Amino acid sequence: MSTHRHPPLKSITTTPTGPHAAAQPVDTAAVGEPKGVAVCVPIAVRPDPHPGDGRYPVAWLHICAPRGAVPTATSKCLCGWNRSAVGHGKVHALIADHTAHRDTCPLRTSLEGRAAA
Repeated sequence: MSTHRHPPLKSITTTPTGPHAAAQPVDTAAVGEPKGVAVCVPIAVRPDPHPGDGRYPVAWLHICAPRGAVPTATSKCLCGWNRSAVGHGKVHALIADHTAHRDTCPLRTSLEGRAAA
């Protein structure tokens, strides 16, 4: 029977005998002017291409009705209104409640009153 020996896969490195100082960079003269920003970045600030008209969302109605499954819905408003429903009939009722809440929401009525004044 013959024994087949493989050469060692890793080389053994020597252990340093003491601390050594790291190599220091060589000071070189700067060429050109220093750049304030990265290259190819526009410096001029451009106006917002989609300026807002002062409106922002206040209430959200989320309906999830997967095919062949039971539908669910949630109605949330920044005023604290937070309702949920499960099932066809309850989801339809929540949609009606969400629509009615638009007329009674204290946030929405105060916003409309300020805009009308």
